[in-house]
Amino acid sequence: MKILLPPSETKRVGGAPSPLRSEHLALPALRAHRESVIDALVGLAADEAAARRVLKLSERQSGDVQHNRELRTAPTMPAVDRYTGVLYDALDAATLDAAARARLHEHVLIHSAPLGPIAALDPIPMYRLSAGTSLPGVPPLRRHWADAVTLALAEQDAPFVLDLRSEAYVALGPVPASVPSAYVRVVTDADGTTRALNHFNKKAKGAFVRAFAEGRFVPRSAQELLEWAGRSGIRLRTTPEQGIWELVVAS
Repeated sequence: MKILLPPSETKRVGGAPSPLRSEHLALPALRAHRESVIDALVGLAADEAAARRVLKLSERQSGDVQHNRELRTAPTMPAVDRYTGVLYDALDAATLDAAARARLHEHVLIHSAPLGPIAALDPIPMYRLSAGTSLPGVPPLRRHWADAVTLALAEQDAPFVLDLRSEAYVALGPVPASVPSAYVRVVTDADGTTRALNHFNKKAKGAFVRAFAEGRFVPRSAQELLEWAGRSGIRLRTTPEQGIWELVVAS
C-alpha cells in the first residue's frame, strides 16, 4: 500500500554534499515535470525582488530565494528528515530504527510542490514553493502536475492508497479512480458530536504514520488496514461518504 503525505513549509537546513538528482527520485516518469519546475524556480531566483513578489516573501525571508537559486547544487537530506512542523515532529522519523525508516521509504510518498510525490528517504534540498504559487514559465501547478501525478500513481499498482494530504496537494495529483483509496479526515467524537480538528490534524497524521512504520505489518487491502489500526489502538473508520475515512482522536 501507499500513504500520501503533504509536505511542510518549514524545513531543516543542511544535509549531505550530494546534489539533487531528479532521475533518482521515486516515480521517475515525473522527471520532465520536475525539471520544468526546477528550471522555473532557479530562473526566478535570479531576480530576488521578482522572486520575493511571486513567492510572497518579506525581505527577511530572502534566504529562501537563495535556497531556490541553489536548488541544483545545494546539500540534500531525506525528505522525511528535511520537513519539520507539527506532522513531521509527531512522526519524528530520525528516531525510528533502520527497518522502520525502510518501511517509510517503501510505503510513504510525500507530495512536494516542485518535485511531485517523492519517497520518504529520497534526498532533497531546501526550497521554497507552495502548492498555490504560480511560477513564470510553467502552467499553474495544478494543471502542470495533476494528470501526470495521477497517471504515475496508477502505475504504482498499489493495492490501496491512504491519502493524508491537504486539499491543496490533492489538487496537484488526485488518486486515480482505478486505485482503491481513502481520503482521511481527522475528527473528534467529543460529547457524542463528530467534528473536524484543525490544531490536532497534522499531529494525528504524523503519529499515525509513525505507528505504521513501527508496526511492521503491511496491509494488503482497506479491510486489513482497518483491522491493523484496531489492533494498534488507532480509531480509523469508514464513513457513509464514498472514499472518505475518519481518524478519530481525543480533543
